[in-house]
Amino acid sequence: MRGPINIWRLIRTGATFARTGALGEILDAMNAPVLVRVTSRAVSWAFAWLGKKGDKSLPPVTRAVTALGPAYVKFGQILSTRPDVVGQEMAEQLTYLQDKLDPFPTSVARATIERELGIKVDDVFSDFSDSIAAASIAQVHAAHLRDTGEKVAVKVLRPRIERAFRTDLDAFHFTAKVIEFLLPQTRRLRPQDVVNHFENVVMGELDLRQEASSASEFAENTRNDAGFVVPEIRWHLSSRRVMTMDWAEGIAANEEEKLANSGLDLEDLGNRVLRLFLSHALRDGLFHGDMHHGNLKFTSNGNIVAIDFGIMGRIDEYTRRVYAEILYGFIKRDYKRVAEVHFEAGYVPADKDVDEFARALRAVGEPIFGMDATRISMGRLLAYLFEVTEKFGMQTRTELIHLQRTMVIVEGVARSLNPHINIWQVAQPVVEGYIAGAIGPRAVADDLLKTLKVLSRFGPRLPGLAEAALIRQAEPPKDLDRARPLRAMGYFALGGTMALIGVAITAFL
Repeated sequence: MRGPINIWRLIRTGATFARTGALGEILDAMNAPVLVRVTSRAVSWAFAWLGKKGDKSLPPVTRAVTALGPAYVKFGQILSTRPDVVGQEMAEQLTYLQDKLDPFPTSVARATIERELGIKVDDVFSDFSDSIAAASIAQVHAAHLRDTGEKVAVKVLRPRIERAFRTDLDAFHFTAKVIEFLLPQTRRLRPQDVVNHFENVVMGELDLRQEASSASEFAENTRNDAGFVVPEIRWHLSSRRVMTMDWAEGIAANEEEKLANSGLDLEDLGNRVLRLFLSHALRDGLFHGDMHHGNLKFTSNGNIVAIDFGIMGRIDEYTRRVYAEILYGFIKRDYKRVAEVHFEAGYVPADKDVDEFARALRAVGEPIFGMDATRISMGRLLAYLFEVTEKFGMQTRTELIHLQRTMVIVEGVARSLNPHINIWQVAQPVVEGYIAGAIGPRAVADDLLKTLKVLSRFGPRLPGLAEAALIRQAEPPKDLDRARPLRAMGYFALGGTMALIGVAITAFL
């Protein structure tokens, strides 16, 4: 019965967008073809009466999204950080979804805390506020610890949020399958993989222990980053549905008037926000995946404080090297190398022409570098790059979607603080530093050492593995005597490999 139910949900979704007036705004923002606009409106209006009314005091799109449920709100939050996709006006409209939703009762939050932690709220906290920020998944309360007087932030999941999300996610999976079936050309964008990625992100947010763990790991990675602060997790007051951490003092990045009167060096803050993000992504492979204005604060001494670690991005070391080389190639305007990296990584099919791809990349990069520094945009570069890679058959890299999206968000934050920022100039030393450390002789030695450690663990089994491999390649021996030369060759190959690794390590150290 899931199919008919999901079809009904799709109809209800379209009807809600039509009834609230959001459909037209979305089609306009996405620059949809005229035929698509006319058809969509005609079909949706026929079913508009089936849609939810929503809160009439809200703008149309926000009204529709909040009426449909938490998963739609989460998608809206993501779109609020993508003015390059939905337009500046709609992005500003959707920022309402970040932390201004209707809260659930404080009594429910207190009951959740007592049930989850096995404590009495009034025994542990000397005061406990009403909600100070409410989003789609959880809300935050301010409190003071009774024994120390320290101020903390207590995050509590919404009641029954897990069931609500699973219901909506089921509909999203169904929709992705329908889109791929009816529109085969969309398979390059991997709609099902995108929904899977979204589901993984959301499911992580529904277990606050995972967020606490990410915050702890992020703090450990960045403890030596001057001027960057991650609040400490209070583990004894945290669980699956409750998370407690130190209070983050400071002016939020979206409080423009306060920042303007703060005396802080906003240009330096903008530059540091961008550099720190790139450093975390390339150096650590762990970065804040939701680094919008509402999740950053600035203290009176110029420290940058990050909050809300429900969405964290991770990229493996190989992908970091590929991404860094692509960025570095654009910075140096070495389009042939950028093209080669795409082919080496398997991002572009091998049957395409690398020189033709390099020429297409030049057409992407040169117009951007010809702009005034204040107009150079990473978001614009990525938009152009997607157009070119689509032409050359590159499939959407789901492992890079999050990184690319967050890069656009961070660029927007940095530019709001420093309107004259030169993105490439600020990024260059970070990327060059990573390239030198990740691809130079020392990096080669480190890779060989890692390989040697792996081989050493399998040392007792290597002779047998080598013998078996060689025997499979040769004619099956008739007797044991004929197998002895193969065994000897296996030992020789193993010894030669180990010796070669040792010589290479010695040469680079």
